[in-house]
Amino acid sequence: MRITIVGCGSIGTTLAHAADNMNEVKRIYLLDKDRHLADMLASQLKKAIVIDSVEEELYHCDLVIEAASQEAARQILPAVVSRGVDMMIMSVGALVEDEFRNSILEKAKTYESRVFIPSGAVCGTDGLRAASLESLDRVELVTTKGPKSLEDVPYLIEHGIIVEDLKEVTTVYSGPAREAVALFPRNVNVAATVSLLGVGFDRTLVTIVVDPEAHSNSHELRVTGAFGEMTCHTYNVPAPDNPKTSHLAALSAISALKRIIRNEWVGI
Repeated sequence: MRITIVGCGSIGTTLAHAADNMNEVKRIYLLDKDRHLADMLASQLKKAIVIDSVEEELYHCDLVIEAASQEAARQILPAVVSRGVDMMIMSVGALVEDEFRNSILEKAKTYESRVFIPSGAVCGTDGLRAASLESLDRVELVTTKGPKSLEDVPYLIEHGIIVEDLKEVTTVYSGPAREAVALFPRNVNVAATVSLLGVGFDRTLVTIVVDPEAHSNSHELRVTGAFGEMTCHTYNVPAPDNPKTSHLAALSAISALKRIIRNEWVGI
């Protein structure tokens, strides 16, 4: 298999190193808006080369993996699926707009490409997916992070919330997932995943909490419906090089890549 990784930050780097050690992966194409990051990563790998655009190697690529940003995902998704190439998305908030998402899924059907969305940094997605086959009354995601994970968020700055100055546990946002993934594009992509699996972006409630004493990024998924009740609480260790990213998110991408390569679907 030949893969393209878009984004050479924390998740992209971890994923690229893992893929470099997979016998099934024959070539890794790397792309980042900061060419220096891509060049540095490629120099550490055996199978990688740097490219200038996703389209450059689509004819030779089996899977494109976005690990950059919602903006990057929106830019490259149409071209990838229209070429009949599979794509994995980490910045799931890129699919928040209904018209865009539906057009991508329609193109994927037409051109026989597949869109993969890993579970990311939240657990319980398997149960939510099954439970959604019948009625769901409530789906709520409560995300708690330390101040460093929410630094420089424009929404918070505009509302005069200086996370570094908070001395006690503080709720800084509560509202629908559709708004949350737009206002916190690098912090709650898991809310988009939960929305797609459950009751949608408008009915999924997202609460974001800052805890000055937090040493982990936590996601608590609460679901009630015809199936019963479910609560899944995940305490994530932040990625060493990026406190805004949970290490589990990178592991979920690696796990998803292995499943795709080996066509193994335990727990689907």
